[in-house]
Amino acid sequence: MRADTGPGTAPRLSEDEFRALYRRLRAAAAGGGSGRRGALDTITPEKVRAAAEEIRTGRTVTLAAPVETEPGPDNPQPAGHRLTSPPEEEADACGLHFATDRFSMNVHGDADSHLDALCHVVYDGTLHGGVPAATLTAAGATALSVEVARDGIVGRGVLLDIPRLRGVPWLEPGDHVTADDLAAAETAQHLRVGEGDLLFVRVGHRRRRSESGPWDAAHARAGLHPAAMEFLAERRVAVLGSDSNNDTAPSSTEGVAFPVHVLGVHALGLHLLDYLQFEDLVPICEQEDRWSFLCVVAPLRLPAATGSPVNPIAIL
Repeated sequence: MRADTGPGTAPRLSEDEFRALYRRLRAAAAGGGSGRRGALDTITPEKVRAAAEEIRTGRTVTLAAPVETEPGPDNPQPAGHRLTSPPEEEADACGLHFATDRFSMNVHGDADSHLDALCHVVYDGTLHGGVPAATLTAAGATALSVEVARDGIVGRGVLLDIPRLRGVPWLEPGDHVTADDLAAAETAQHLRVGEGDLLFVRVGHRRRRSESGPWDAAHARAGLHPAAMEFLAERRVAVLGSDSNNDTAPSSTEGVAFPVHVLGVHALGLHLLDYLQFEDLVPICEQEDRWSFLCVVAPLRLPAATGSPVNPIAIL
């Protein structure tokens, strides 16, 4: 039974209510939540071939935001980037020179587009599928790392635009996307989310940030209500992505700061994509009146990492 009852409705969940929801979703996960690839197992070769039929014009669109290298209220630890060679005084000298650089980032920050691996969420001393948290070592994750997705994530992407549904430019920080919102967006956009889909939920975070300036998104942001995760479990989606963190802040769940992460990653085995941007994609979807596409997600091969910067590509 869902705790949400309509657009914008966001009842608080007690810890007991959340744990009951967690148990239902874990039981609903493919293989009882024990698969080491998690929900990616729902993307079969047949699903990939079918997703390729979404291509009509061959147009490609990024779903990632540019990496931020300047500090801000939502990005106190910006990515570091510097040119390491050639020295400035040698750049225009005769002969051969190579330009090289160095890059570093806090993968799980509140500004840059990134993928959360299945080892990212520790809940009650375990990772997804009951894998012991002790598999997280000082040298990195020895299980369920981003290496699970080393062959890429390829499937049908579906974008549900909640601000468009509600007739607003964006959802305000603290607002929730409910299961009823997701179902209503399906109807308005003439599609149905299905098994193995890469589900993208737009809340308008990037547009608000662009037009109003950055803010402390760690403490105030729009996202999914945890009860909306039953919609994803019923449809057996493979991946969840948003232009926000997927979780609303402040949390609606007693004692759990990131309930959607717990339910999505830990219970359902979903790789989450946080802080994407859909502002390049939305006008195309509106013009063509279609909201599904082939999507290719290729995280870096970081065998012991809990996540990766990522640039998902929609192919229409």
